[in-house]
Amino acid sequence: MKKLALGVDIGGTNSKFGLVDADGELHYSNSIKTNTASTPTRLVNAIYEEIKEKTDLIDQIGGIGIGAPNGNYFSGSIEFAPNLAWKGIVPLANLFEQRFDVKAVLTNDANAAAVGEQLYGNARDLTNFVTITLGTGLGSGVIADNTLIYGHNGMAGEYGHIRVVKDGRSCGCGRKGCLETYASATGVVRSIELLDTEFKAGSKIHTIENPRAEHVFELANQGDVFCSEIIDYTAEILGNALADFACFSNPEAYVLFGGIAQSGDDFATKVKGFMEEGILNIYRGKIEIRISSLHDRNAAVLGAASLIRKEINF
Repeated sequence: MKKLALGVDIGGTNSKFGLVDADGELHYSNSIKTNTASTPTRLVNAIYEEIKEKTDLIDQIGGIGIGAPNGNYFSGSIEFAPNLAWKGIVPLANLFEQRFDVKAVLTNDANAAAVGEQLYGNARDLTNFVTITLGTGLGSGVIADNTLIYGHNGMAGEYGHIRVVKDGRSCGCGRKGCLETYASATGVVRSIELLDTEFKAGSKIHTIENPRAEHVFELANQGDVFCSEIIDYTAEILGNALADFACFSNPEAYVLFGGIAQSGDDFATKVKGFMEEGILNIYRGKIEIRISSLHDRNAAVLGAASLIRKEINF
């Protein structure tokens, strides 16, 4: 029997998982609403029961790779993730090992996405790049000289919590002005209210109950001026941040992943334009903005699965 890796992507909204073979092919995948699991143990059990009930592949799982917000590779724990209901330190890798009886490794979800993008996606030709995940929050996975950067205690690559606006929007991490409060799906929604100091009656976004980021992009494509202003503002914040981040690892490209990135080339072009305006001249014209090619296949699941394969070589 072919050994499979279970790749798990813990998100603020959805937790996706899939059984992946050595060629990167998914044999089964599904997702669970993260907030329906009141404890991490319940989420682990739900994934186990789902695989056992829907497939005959549970005995072929040779290891588990997990990507999670604030995931620490060295400890195997989620540590104080602001966008998850589970607070404090969550020993998630250990919980998966106990339930599945195989080895599990855990890393930051954006780190997992970066590995997946390099192995199977739009970064296969790159050895120096940064994956920017634009979801409920904003994550980043940094690969420099073909090496994933973990840092001193496993928490490198928290670009979403670099402060970009002094005394700006409050963030779940407890500080103000973090990048993810502006350039993420939730940041885009916050912009509807916070940028609208004068009610713009011509905007259809005000007629939608509980609007989401995709509504903003859809209406902008239909000519909604206010929604277009929100997108421009988001692209400007993100582009300027990426211009500054270039000084750290001198990447060949930034690879944008997530729903906002998949809105189309127009957003990526805007981000690129603002980045070029603000970037140090030694980097100007030398950094690409790419869109992930793994959105439908889930780079984080593939990346998480590949992490465990590297770890124990099966």
